[in-house]
Amino acid sequence: MIPSATCILLTYLLLLTIVEAENASLSFNNLTLPHQHPNPEAIVEEVQRSVNASLTRRNLLSMEQKDQCLTGNPIDDCWHCDPNWAANRQRLADCGIGFGRDALGGKGGQIYVVTDSSDNDPARPVPGTLRHAVIQTEPLWIIFSADTTIKLKHELIVNSFKTIDGRGANVHIVGNGCITLQYVSNVIIHNVHVHHCKPSGHANIASSPTHVGWRGRSDGDGISIYGARKIWIDHCTLSYCTDGLIDAIMGSTGITITNNHFSHHDEVMLLGHNDEYLPDSGMQVTIAFNHFGEALVQRMPRCRRGYIHVVNNDFTLWEMYAIGGSANPTINSQGNRYIAPADQNAKEVTKRVDTNEGDWTDWNWRTEGDIMVNGAFFVPSGAGLSDQYAKASSVEPKSAALIDQLTSNAGVFGDPRYPPPLTLL
Repeated sequence: MIPSATCILLTYLLLLTIVEAENASLSFNNLTLPHQHPNPEAIVEEVQRSVNASLTRRNLLSMEQKDQCLTGNPIDDCWHCDPNWAANRQRLADCGIGFGRDALGGKGGQIYVVTDSSDNDPARPVPGTLRHAVIQTEPLWIIFSADTTIKLKHELIVNSFKTIDGRGANVHIVGNGCITLQYVSNVIIHNVHVHHCKPSGHANIASSPTHVGWRGRSDGDGISIYGARKIWIDHCTLSYCTDGLIDAIMGSTGITITNNHFSHHDEVMLLGHNDEYLPDSGMQVTIAFNHFGEALVQRMPRCRRGYIHVVNNDFTLWEMYAIGGSANPTINSQGNRYIAPADQNAKEVTKRVDTNEGDWTDWNWRTEGDIMVNGAFFVPSGAGLSDQYAKASSVEPKSAALIDQLTSNAGVFGDPRYPPPLTLL
């Protein structure tokens, strides 16, 4: 027989092994993706520091100087104040914030000028077209020779290390499939209109100069992010698509969505594949300085798992809700303006989708420094109910004027925010 003391010791060691295994498992589950940031709160603090620094710089200027350029928006103030920005376009890649701040795009690569708006053969794109540019393997900074509307025949499959830079031209991307970022990294999409995107597929489509593959039917997203990382979408105008305006799923992470204008759409933005897809627990997304505008219904965004930082956006009405989620995502809402619709049944900013209250009370949803207008209200939960939890100091806007400043240039620079009706395209 084993002495009782030995039994106790063996039992203790067994229990210790089980606890250590469980802790290791929990640690692994907290880092479900190899490229996610181990401390998302540090990124939140970094975003707040950059905003506060830009606002401080602006406050030191005279009234005349303030009107000329600086808005306090750290992205725009980084490059837009340079009158010679067109001579140094790749400076933009140094201006990112948030979880997608390291997206290089085509930095260091050649400038590729799109001169041909056609998309006649997605399997064999001709030089000078946008499709030919985005499938190349080397880093490229893609610009446009003139105003253009590119009517896609099928989804546009973008390769890694690409910047699509519409500054200086009025660029519209419409049609079948629209933009797909699948298993790629380091992509910047800047200053283009994306709208009227429809499902398409069952066709051969090139994804590199040497690979043409058969593609099934796409959903009709404006921008589809699938298993991708280090993605930055900035100053785009998105509307009127069949499915989402921006969807990020299947283990995508390191994403920043800033300065965009969203309008005329039902399901605006989906983050997360489904409730059971565990790798999306590592999804990390920054949503900042966007204007959620006219005729939007829901999903601004709708989150599954992951860590979503929603900061200094302007939500101008919604029909159902603004921010929704399931499967225990972390939602950190800071310094936004939420303007509720007249409908008394739609005043709540938040929606726990298909989840009983007893199941979501420990989800970490927090609101800090948000402005609630016309009866809007945010329902916090979990650690978000505790003031002590918030490690990052919010911008804490005291009036709506700050939101107006930070989102004043949301969407494509200098162009009407709303695209023409489909019949005119």
